[in-house]
Amino acid sequence: MLLLLFVVSWLAPAALAQGTATGNQLNVGVYVSPPFVMKDGAHYSGMAIDLWEATAKPLGVTYAYHEYPSFEALTEAVQRGEADVAVSNLTITKDRVERITFSQPWYDAGLRIMVAERGRAGFGQVLSGLERAGHITTMAWLATIIAVATLMLALFYRRFDPDFPRRWHEGLAESFYEVMSVATSGKVTRANALGWIGRISGGVWMVCGVAVIAYFTSSVTSVMTALTLTHQINSLADLPGRTVGVRGGSVAERYSNELRLVTRSYSNIDDAVAGLGSGEVAAITGDAPVLEYYAHTHAKSPLAVVGPIFHPDKYGFAFRHGDNLSHAITLQILALQEEGELEALRRKYFGNER
Repeated sequence: MLLLLFVVSWLAPAALAQGTATGNQLNVGVYVSPPFVMKDGAHYSGMAIDLWEATAKPLGVTYAYHEYPSFEALTEAVQRGEADVAVSNLTITKDRVERITFSQPWYDAGLRIMVAERGRAGFGQVLSGLERAGHITTMAWLATIIAVATLMLALFYRRFDPDFPRRWHEGLAESFYEVMSVATSGKVTRANALGWIGRISGGVWMVCGVAVIAYFTSSVTSVMTALTLTHQINSLADLPGRTVGVRGGSVAERYSNELRLVTRSYSNIDDAVAGLGSGEVAAITGDAPVLEYYAHTHAKSPLAVVGPIFHPDKYGFAFRHGDNLSHAITLQILALQEEGELEALRRKYFGNER
């Protein structure tokens, strides 16, 4: 009698699963999200696909994949019965559990931030920053003043200093050197040429020179500092005030909206990365393993995943409420976990790093 009960309990999951199919193949909804779901032509692969096939095979169910454009579209398809199961890195949330049933969680994840690595500010970036801050106009006026001062000083010395060069090109060169010496170092080369008048004028020039060099130094330094800070994102605390890229219908989008961050939605990670490169967004928030895998497989791209994991969550397969297949799949996931197959599958896609 006990043996009979054991056999019945062991065969029940398969019977329940086949009962779900009722002679028809299952419609397995997927959302492409490497490395969990990847698509090559009509072929799907990835960790979630491998896991689904490993759990479905012992149950003897037949199925066909059907792609959906977002996590939300996939969730809605399962909720209304269009898809029998959702296979992707679908995060288990309170809102989704109220709408659909999840299997045993099979991956611990969370959110992280991806940024575009940028080197030191180049000459062109500094010029653009100076122009945006209005310094270029001021510097142009200073350059005009220097040119006029060079001419006026040459005329002044030609009239009152008998030792001043008489040739115009030599005189202008001497005058320009005098002006730039004052502007850059505060030193007057001909302070004694005109006695006390020369010393007073030299002192005035020195004050003007110190002011000019201080202005140039402060303006360039402030612009370079601003350029550096603009791209300095190391954690969640650095995101307020910046536009953040997210995938539409994702947990990252919902969580970013809860934090009142300015977000821009994209249909896939490639579009989000393109927006990051073009400057549409300052950073991307998304599932940590997805961002890490993308950065790893695009090593030549200037991308970096920064900061610790925040908003930890778990992934699971999703089913319509009341579908007995969820229980059968959960038993298979637990069996794979106990046998070490689930960990081996994780290492296949993510290596030994955790």
